Amino acid sequence: MSPKKIYDLSVTLQPYMPIWPTNPMVEIKPVGIMSRDGYNVETISFATHTGTHIDAPYHFDEYGVTVDKIDLHVLVNKGYCISPKTKGKEITAEALKEVWKPEYDGKTILIRTGWDKKRAFTKEFLYDFPGLSLDGAEFIISHGVKLVGIDTLGIEPYDHTDFRVHKKLLSSGIVVIEDLANLDQLEPGKEYLIVALPIKVGRGSGAMARVIAMEE
Repeated sequence: MSPKKIYDLSVTLQPYMPIWPTNPMVEIKPVGIMSRDGYNVETISFATHTGTHIDAPYHFDEYGVTVDKIDLHVLVNKGYCISPKTKGKEITAEALKEVWKPEYDGKTILIRTGWDKKRAFTKEFLYDFPGLSLDGAEFIISHGVKLVGIDTLGIEPYDHTDFRVHKKLLSSGIVVIEDLANLDQLEPGKEYLIVALPIKVGRGSGAMARVIAMEE
């Protein structure tokens, strides 16, 4: 297979980048230096849910699938980018219905809000991002989606402190991608091959991922 074009939908991990407010900051330190050691090597320290990452069902479901056991057919699948309207901070079932097409059923769905362009240490970026409402999550489930992603720090608004949307999706076996980037490069309604491969962390609740979209 030789794709016509490849789109990088991943955030670059950098020291002290804006991340989920309660997570430890990213640290990347050189421990091998070419001029001194003849090679370059770094150590890294950050939570598994940092930057563009996968939430496995185990994240909020004690009996859910861990990140190392997710079916690769879920992580590599045809998919679409959509840009539903937000109502306040929520993306509701009504908003999803307005942009939904029959061919989206059962495919990977990437939700573009444009929030990745706001990345900064601001209250807006860290706390006021939009996400799925509970009925929006139920809509996603009812249409057979197995992998859903968004370009904000979370799949639901930050003030959903009970994590109701996470729990609804993950307990239904749906895998989540958070903190995507560059979804503005994808054409809404156009089919892509979406590849979202997390680091294979044993018994992990999630892991950083390099996510790409390919035109075949």
